[in-house]
Formats: sequence, structure tokens, C-alpha cells
Amino acid sequence: QVQLVESGGGLVQAGGSLRLSCAASGRTFLNYAIGWFRQAPGKEREFVASISWSGSSTYYANFVKGRFTISRDNAKNLVYLQMNSLKPEDTAVYYCAAAPPGAEFGSWGQGTQVTVSS
Repeated sequence: QVQLVESGGGLVQAGGSLRLSCAASGRTFLNYAIGWFRQAPGKEREFVASISWSGSSTYYANFVKGRFTISRDNAKNLVYLQMNSLKPEDTAVYYCAAAPPGAEFGSWGQGTQVTVSS
């Protein structure tokens, strides 16, 4: 089982940047793919980006391609989401989640609020 804690959210102006962190605990962290998701008020949770256990494969939602970058440091049990060129529509609670091999994302963190002002 992996436990996840997000951090790094905050208030930023449009065009600015933030880096979110997802800290994982548990010896099996290395076996898990990690994903970032977000949920805006009144909307369903949506996929943002994910990274394979080795970091060799990354996937992005179309609306963040070229602006967001996901990375991981397995030595530190950390996954990052670098967010550049932020837009007001990026305002949401951002969650990280872990997916063991062959399974769907679960083990959700508590989320971190990102607010982008226009």
C-alpha cells in the first residue's frame, strides 16, 4: 500500500508557474505508476498526467501538453508536476494517485488547491 501527500499548491497569476509535489510512503513505491488528476468546482475529476514506475513513459491530457511536465525521483519517493503558463481554467484541486502494475489508479492523496487569477 502506498500513501500519498500532495503539496505546492497556491495562488498564482495567469501566465505564472507552480510545482506540485507528491510524496509517497511505502516500500512498494517503485512498482507504481503515479498520476495527477484535478477537480474544479462543479466538475468531474479529470486526468492531467501520469508517469510510469521507471519514469521512462509519460502521458498528458491534451489541455496541458507543452505547459505541464511530470517527473519522479524514486530515490526520494517524490513525483512532481511542473506547471507553466497557467490559465484561470487550471484552477482546481490537484490530486496524485498511485497505480500498481495492472491495476487502476487508487491510493489518492488529500489534494492541493491551485488557484490561477486572471
